Amino acid sequence: MAAFETTRPAPFGAISIFRLVTVIGDTIAALSAWNDARVTRNALGKLSDRELDDIGLCRGDIEMIGR
Repeated sequence: MAAFETTRPAPFGAISIFRLVTVIGDTIAALSAWNDARVTRNALGKLSDRELDDIGLCRGDIEMIGR
């Protein structure tokens, strides 16, 4: 049985394109997480103190939820 190595260098620009796609994907993920935290803070901000107390939070906890 013969064995041979099939490793070849990546085509020109393939690594750069991969890194660009990775950066774009990471940016989209960060923006999505930021927006989810923003929506959560806005929804909690609209609750009354009584409703926040029912779920075990106070007004000062709202900012920490999004982080």
